[in-house]
Amino acid sequence: MVDVEVVNRSGVELDVPAAAALVREVLAAEGIDDGEVGLTLVAADESRMLKREHLGLDEQTDALAFPIDGRDELPLGMPRQLGDVVLCPQVVGQQWRGPLVHAVLHLVGYDHGPEMDARERVHAT
Repeated sequence: MVDVEVVNRSGVELDVPAAAALVREVLAAEGIDDGEVGLTLVAADESRMLKREHLGLDEQTDALAFPIDGRDELPLGMPRQLGDVVLCPQVVGQQWRGPLVHAVLHLVGYDHGPEMDARERVHAT
């Protein structure tokens, strides 16, 4: 089972069990049923700082992904550290599912383009 560790420092309530379940559903559909994912909910100012620091763009953002192991082959017995997703509830509002799916797909190696768009459509249904 994928362990989703959630930290909410956004100051905004979000359906954390539903978000963790969505992370697991996306990963299972991508063939990953074991590992660890961090999901951190941040305020708009922190999302802006992270995007500036890591992507060089000075703007708020809905979600960021910080992949670690992805689909890499790991030594036997080594737990899979998929990475971290940062989600900003203040930016996404009630439409958090799409940005969360997008960021989780980045964790497993998808880049922007037709393949990722197709996978997002699969997970949107």
